[in-house]
Amino acid sequence: MTKIILNGANGAMGKVVSELIALDSTVEIVAGADLNTDVNRDFPVFDDIRKIDIEADAVIDFASVKAVDNLLDFIEEKKIPAVICTTGLSEKQIERINELSKATAILRSANMSLGINTLSKVLAQIAPTLRAAGFDIEIVEAHHRRKLDAPSGTAILLADAVNENMDEKLSYTYDRSERHEPRRADEIGLSAVRGGTIVGDHDVIFAGEDEVITFSHRAYSRKIFANGAISAAKFLQGKTAGLYDMSDVI
Repeated sequence: MTKIILNGANGAMGKVVSELIALDSTVEIVAGADLNTDVNRDFPVFDDIRKIDIEADAVIDFASVKAVDNLLDFIEEKKIPAVICTTGLSEKQIERINELSKATAILRSANMSLGINTLSKVLAQIAPTLRAAGFDIEIVEAHHRRKLDAPSGTAILLADAVNENMDEKLSYTYDRSERHEPRRADEIGLSAVRGGTIVGDHDVIFAGEDEVITFSHRAYSRKIFANGAISAAKFLQGKTAGLYDMSDVI
């Protein structure tokens, strides 16, 4: 039995994680943390993760950026493995995560789905060939109206995958509204769409002379991210200190 502390327990993703764990006899949520403690759950929910003094095997984090610092304090104190799924982290927070991974097992990923992480592996392999042939690369992502960060962490993950095996790294362009010039050769354009209840759409476009190749991923339910996080938490149990990602789980 893998015992879980769920950070962001009463948020949209936290609720999905809870529902799926309730159907899995090998995992149990022993405590949660969320600023909203009014929701009745089958486990105690604290307004600050640092108040939790219940033994667990791992933390699953689907909270907000403003809750991450408290989470990192908790990880540092408890030396507990953690699956960090919150996106839009600052450079300072990422640096601290990297430092904490020297003392405990931490898995951080901008996207927990099998499909996206498989796509990132494919992009790393084919991007250098298409780039050498003169293909321009653009990434377009779409999410629901409530998403705070733009572009999405997944769009950055995919751009990083494109850049992984490049001899000369491409720069990221987020806005061309102030430019009056042709597209630059050394860039990846990233565009964000926000509206409605879109769970998460990502298109990676390779535009060449007279032909276009597009790799697309559509998320139709938050369950794909929750299942990935649960698998990652099971994976971390018993692992040595280090920084892991979903490719390790796959």
